Parts: sequence; C-alpha cells; structure tokens
Amino acid sequence: MFQNQEEKMSDSPQRKMGRGKIEIKRIENTTNRQVTFCKRRNGLLKKAYELSVLCDAEVALIVFSSRGRLYEYANNSVKATIDRYKKASSDSSNTGSTSEANTQFYQQEAAKLRVQIGNLQNSNRNMLGESLSSLTAKDLKGLETKLEKGISRIRSKKNELLFAEIEYMRRREIDLHNNNQMLRAKIAESERNVNMMGGEFELMQSHPYDPRDFFQVNGLQHNHQYPRQDNMALQLV
Repeated sequence: MFQNQEEKMSDSPQRKMGRGKIEIKRIENTTNRQVTFCKRRNGLLKKAYELSVLCDAEVALIVFSSRGRLYEYANNSVKATIDRYKKASSDSSNTGSTSEANTQFYQQEAAKLRVQIGNLQNSNRNMLGESLSSLTAKDLKGLETKLEKGISRIRSKKNELLFAEIEYMRRREIDLHNNNQMLRAKIAESERNVNMMGGEFELMQSHPYDPRDFFQVNGLQHNHQYPRQDNMALQLV
C-alpha cells in the first residue's frame, strides 16, 4: 500500500517539476490568480526600477490587469519613452541606424531644454520689473500676486530671524548682568578682607611687641627702700 502511494507521488507533475515551481498556465482559481498577479506585478515593477537606477537605463513598463486596470512605471515618462520608441523603430526601419535616432532624440531634448531655460530667464527678468511690455493685464496681475506672496514670505522669514536675534540678545544681557553681580560681590568681599588686614596691621603698629611679655624693665630693678643689713664676719672658734 505504501509502495503504491510513493509511486503515485513520484508520477505526479508537481513532483517532477520540483519544490517551489509551478506549471506555467492560466490559473483557474480567481483568488489565487489575483494574488499571483499582485505578487508578480510588484516584482516586475521592482526589477524595472532597479534596472533604471543601476544601469542608468530609460525604462517604461505598462501592465493591464484582467479587469482592465492600468499599472505603469517609467523613470522619465511613459509617453516620452513611447515616442522615443516609435521614433527609434521608424528610423531603424528606414535607415537601420539606432545611433541616428538617439542623436535626433537628444537634439529634440536639447531644444526643449533651451526653450525652458529661455522661459525661466524671461520670468526672472519679469520678477525684476524688466521686459514687461509684452505682458498683458492678466499676466501683470498674476505677476503682482506672485511678488506679493514672495514678499510676504520674505518678511515672515525676516521677522522670524529678528525675533530669534532679539531673544538671543535678551538672554545674553541676563547672563552678563548675573556675571556682573557676581564680580561685584567678589570685589566687595576682597575689599572687606583688605580693610580687615589693614586694621590689624595698624593695631600692631600702635602696640609694639615686647619680647619680655610686656613686663616693665623698672619692675625688675633693686628696691633700695629695704633696710640694709650689715655683713657679719665669720669667726673661727
């Protein structure tokens, strides 16, 4: 019995394909098909992103689900990549040279960039009040609105910096005042110590030190008021 089961397992198609592999065919179960679509779609988008970043390649990916929902990725733009593909396909079919198609594409991109640079330069001149003759009343009104918004943001930033500077100076003033008070207290204490030392020195000068413990020399003199006794001679018997 166990031998028959092992033979059936060995003959199954999943057993032959190996672990982790599935048969490439349409998934009949709707839930499983949707889950597999989400996983494979995310993996495909991730690979397209990695290819565009690692290899500096222009990548455009378009995916439509079974329900008609669109999923796309492009590091530039899908439309620009499709236009480039069409031009490259048409040029390669006519001339068979891809380098010429790329050259033409880059020339067109350079022309677009030059136009954008010119528009930005004109906008900067208009911001400075120059080259206004070609602008209409509507354009001037829009330019005025932009300038007012810009001036408002500039004033707000300026006031913020001024308030921060005032707060810093106020804190600095408090710190300096505290340090000044500490220095004055130290100076006053030093002056008191100097005055006390000066008083002691003056006291020492007014009462000089006597090495004989302040006994007067006259007190140690002989007193002549005591009666004088005659000296008796010694006699030998």
